[in-house]
Amino acid sequence: MEATPAKSNDLERRIDLSIAIADVEKNLDERLKRMGRNIKMSGFRPGKVPFSIVKQQYGEQARHEVLSEALDRAFGEAVATQNLRVAGYPRIEPKTTESTSHLEFSAIFEVYPEFTPGDLSGAEIERPVLEVGDTEIDETINILRKQRVSYEDTDRAAAKEDRVVIDFLGKKDGEPFQGGQANDYPFVLGQGMMLPEFEKAVEGLKAGGSKTFDMTFPEDYFAKDLAGQTVQFEITVKQVQAAKLPEIDSEFAQSMGIADGDVAKMREEIAGNLKREVKRRIEARLKDQVMDALLKANPIAIPNALVEMEVQRLMQAARQDMEQRGMKVKDFPLQPEWFAEQANRRVSLGLVLAEVVKTEKLQAKPEQVKTLVEETAQSYEHPEEVVRWYYAQPQRLTEVEGVVIENNVVEWVLSKAKVADKAVPFDELMGKKA
Repeated sequence: MEATPAKSNDLERRIDLSIAIADVEKNLDERLKRMGRNIKMSGFRPGKVPFSIVKQQYGEQARHEVLSEALDRAFGEAVATQNLRVAGYPRIEPKTTESTSHLEFSAIFEVYPEFTPGDLSGAEIERPVLEVGDTEIDETINILRKQRVSYEDTDRAAAKEDRVVIDFLGKKDGEPFQGGQANDYPFVLGQGMMLPEFEKAVEGLKAGGSKTFDMTFPEDYFAKDLAGQTVQFEITVKQVQAAKLPEIDSEFAQSMGIADGDVAKMREEIAGNLKREVKRRIEARLKDQVMDALLKANPIAIPNALVEMEVQRLMQAARQDMEQRGMKVKDFPLQPEWFAEQANRRVSLGLVLAEVVKTEKLQAKPEQVKTLVEETAQSYEHPEEVVRWYYAQPQRLTEVEGVVIENNVVEWVLSKAKVADKAVPFDELMGKKA
């Protein structure tokens, strides 16, 4: 039974299977006899139901089970003989045959691609470089201060970062439009809560000030009846409040979890957290580039069966995420094609990574796993308890081992590719908008 490739898919194979009818009938009788010992039927003692009645009632079910098991055995033996790695499940099709002694079938299935990891010497990778110093620590502290901002009334004109409270009324062609009116509406200027043109009109007004102005909605505005339309707004500023940031003192340090309010200790803790976060983001950027390089160097065919299975996994994960957000899944029917590109990438990467790990012996070592667990635990209040939690049940280390393997692959790729260090601005790395 030789596996032959089909024309539609380079990974598709077909194997002819032959099942002896005599074996099927023999196994069928044996199965029905076993079933008869346990069948309970009105009018008969347990185990005494006539064989003919058992066969009449359960024959089709038993035949299907016996034939399925025979096909599974035959298929397993065939692929083992030819040393084929089957991806997914075979599709079994009956064949037309004149044989009176055998049942003939074709098993159509896909195999895993066989390949040697490609050359990475031409791959170019930029390694982000950022040293965390006082400037980055100060900037982070300022962000933390802004997260704890308070506001106080001011008599001056409204400016960016001020909190304002306004009444507004919007009219289109002289008539109020839906969603264009509010009273005592608060927002902070410069945070993008309102359209830029609207915020610009508010700036410069003092509490008690009013203005009427024309404004044109963007062409891509979510309300289609207003997109690209020019309307007129009447606004009255009722309150202007200036932002007041907390001082960097013991009280602020205590709000950051430093029990004794030691500001120096707070800076030290922020520096440690910041360095870990910078390291994580740099590693993530490197990993993305490495994965792209691996895919480019290994343009392999991938089994459709694995892609379809991955699409289903992604769809299920999306449904669970929607449910956790309180959304009704039935109101948002998911389409498989939305996940096809992501599934293709994940399957391709999975196959390439598995081959690289096997070929280059990049499996996770116990000491690597321990180091990563201890490093992860440092971001918790009681690191030693986190470490104990991981090692209390070995299966909890599975995810850590996966990260270690990916890190090993990254290091291996970096050792093969052309790597250039590139300084990256702090704001850019942390994903802040200018």
